[in-house]
Amino acid sequence: MTPAVTTTAAKNIEQMLSLPSVQTAFSFFDSHKEIITEEQIRICSIPSSPFDEKRRAEYLREKFSEIGLEDARIDEEGNCLALRRGHSLSPLLVVSAHLDTVFPRGTDFSVRRMANKLSAPGISDDGCGLVALLAIARALDVARIMTDGSILFVGTVGEEGAGNLRGVRYLFGKGEWARRIDAFISFDGGGIDRITNGALGSRRYRVRLRGTGGHSWADFGVSNPIHALGRAISRLASYPAPKQPRTTFNVGHIEGGSSVNAIPSEAVMEVDLRSACEHQLLRLDAFFRRAVREAVDDENATRRKDDGPLALDLQLIGERPIGETRADSPIVELAQEATCALGFTPRLDRASTDSNVPISLSLPAITLGGGGTSGNSHTIDEWYDPREREAGLKRALLVILGMVRVKKG
Repeated sequence: MTPAVTTTAAKNIEQMLSLPSVQTAFSFFDSHKEIITEEQIRICSIPSSPFDEKRRAEYLREKFSEIGLEDARIDEEGNCLALRRGHSLSPLLVVSAHLDTVFPRGTDFSVRRMANKLSAPGISDDGCGLVALLAIARALDVARIMTDGSILFVGTVGEEGAGNLRGVRYLFGKGEWARRIDAFISFDGGGIDRITNGALGSRRYRVRLRGTGGHSWADFGVSNPIHALGRAISRLASYPAPKQPRTTFNVGHIEGGSSVNAIPSEAVMEVDLRSACEHQLLRLDAFFRRAVREAVDDENATRRKDDGPLALDLQLIGERPIGETRADSPIVELAQEATCALGFTPRLDRASTDSNVPISLSLPAITLGGGGTSGNSHTIDEWYDPREREAGLKRALLVILGMVRVKKG
C-alpha cells in the first residue's frame, strides 16, 4: 500500500502546476509527441552493446550541446554528461538514463513500427529513458525555466549485465562530481505508476571448467565439464527460493564443446542471483558456490584412473548493493504526489537499476518510468507504445523541479 504523502509535497506540486512556465513545458511535451518518438527511433538505431556504448554516447553529447547544456562531454568511463546550471550548484540533482543494452555486438537494432508500437532491441530499456533526458532538457529550455539548484544530465554506461553499474559507480566514485551530488533520478523503461525506491541486490558469477577433453567413445570416462555444469544447475534448480522476501536465480548463458561426438575440454556458464533481502542473498550465494564445488567433485569422482580432474574457475563478475530510499523521503513523496496529480496511482517497487549505487551511499535516489507502455524487455521482440508518454515526462519534470526548486522572480 502506498503511504500517505505529506502536505509539503502536495503543496509543492500544486504550486508548480500553477506556474505558466511549467504549463509551457507541458505544452511542449504535448505538441512534440511525434518529434520525441522520432528521436527515440534515431537513438535506438545506434548499436549500443555491452562495453560498446561510444557511438550512442557521442550522439547524446551532440544533442546536449545543441540544446545549450554546459560542458557536454564523455568522461573516462564512457558516461555522457552535461550540466544545466541553476542559480547555484547546490543542490545538484543527477538526471540519468543508461546507454547500454543487453544485446551483443552484431544485433540488428533497426526499429520497426507495428501500428501504435515500436519494436527493437532496447527500444524501451533504455531508449525510452534516453529520449526522456533530451525531451526534458529541451522543455526546460523552451519554457525558460530557471532553477535554484542545478541539473546534471547523464547517460551512463554499464547498467546492464556484466557492466555491473560501472558508469554510475564511476560517477559517484572517481568522477569530478562524485562528492557534490545531492540526489539522483534515473529513467529506465516505460510506465507512469512505478516509483523504484528499493535497490534489489544481486550477485553474478561466471563458472569456467577446464578438462582434457577427448573422443566421446574412445575416451568415455574423462571428466566432462558440461556434465559438471549440468550437475551444478540441477542442484541450483532445487534451491527452495523464498517468495517473501523474493529471491531468484537464473542460469542465463552457457557454452562449451565443439561436436556431438567430442568430450569438451571447456565449458562456461553465467549465473544471476537476486534477492530483496541481504541475508537471503548471502544464503543463496553460499548454496550456489557449494553446489558448484560439489558438482565438480562428483564429476571428478567418476573419471577414469590416471585422468586429470576438472579445473574450476569461479569468478564473481557482478555485485549490486541492496538498500532503500525511504517512502517518506522528499524525493519519493514528490514522485508519488506528481503521479497522483496526473491522474495515476503511484506504486513503490524494488528493482536493480543505476539507483542502487546512490541508494547504497544513503543519497536520495529513485528510478522512474518514462511514460508509455512496453513489453518483452531483454528480448529482440521488445516493444514500446509511446501513447501517454507525455504523462511520464510531465511527472518527471515535476519531480525534478521539486528537487532543484523553480527560481522565483
